[in-house]
Amino acid sequence: MTTYDYLRFGAAFIFVLSLMGGLSYVLRRFNLGQGAILSPTDKRLKIVEILPLDGRRKALLIKRDNTEHLVILGASGETVVETNIKAPAKAAKKTASKKKEKNTDDKTNI
Repeated sequence: MTTYDYLRFGAAFIFVLSLMGGLSYVLRRFNLGQGAILSPTDKRLKIVEILPLDGRRKALLIKRDNTEHLVILGASGETVVETNIKAPAKAAKKTASKKKEKNTDDKTNI
């Protein structure tokens, strides 16, 4: 094989890898991977907050149908700390007021 063949192979390999990366990005961007059947508004499961505890463990607050669950993920597995947590009323009011402020700020900037 000549140097030209090696260069052609390298260029084709880089081209194929870039096509695969571009397809992966498009699938993630438009949510066409797993769970593509549900629209983003119909999804019932949401990660509310992630708190790193140390290098190997983190605490997750997961929301499902207006009920929150606290889970600790680690290298050895997962542990459910608390279930059926009701969202505090203050947090819901603050979130609603922040959304209103953000919407009014967006309208004034136009």
